[in-house]
Amino acid sequence: MRLNKSTGDAIRILIACARAEGELVKVVDLSASLDITMQNVFKIVHILSRSGLTAAVRGRHGGIRLSRSADTIFIGDIVRAMESTEPAADTGAGVTRVLDDALEAFIAVLDRHSLADMVAREALTASDKAKPAQRGSRTPAKPRGKSSRKTLQSAAARVVRSTRTPRSSPPKS
Repeated sequence: MRLNKSTGDAIRILIACARAEGELVKVVDLSASLDITMQNVFKIVHILSRSGLTAAVRGRHGGIRLSRSADTIFIGDIVRAMESTEPAADTGAGVTRVLDDALEAFIAVLDRHSLADMVAREALTASDKAKPAQRGSRTPAKPRGKSSRKTLQSAAARVVRSTRTPRSSPPKS
């Protein structure tokens, strides 16, 4: 299933709020650090505030923070808040019911993961990228694009040339 871009942005906003550990986070800072327009951040923050996931403080020294701990906010809660998950009227043959059941199963899987899990997972991947490569570890293979294709073609040509038998040249007089 594919989620809206705003749902992904909402998860990133909430991760930033969780990292702030209760401090207010300004919308301007979120917009700059997450590369989201301020209008979209305002829209997403409004939806998150109405759903009870964030608490907003207005004014010059305002911002947003999580309304409860990151352990109690589940990814399914965020998806429910951001996506239109209201059951539609059944238009025939139970198709809508099947799709609603699939959506419920999808969100049930997301309910197993909390926002705190996402923050911890993000911290782990950031620390893995920061570690230098250990001795004896394999380096990832170079992607095979146009630049590596020329190298492979020239290597193949060298192999073909080396396996040929040399021609005898006519004697010079």
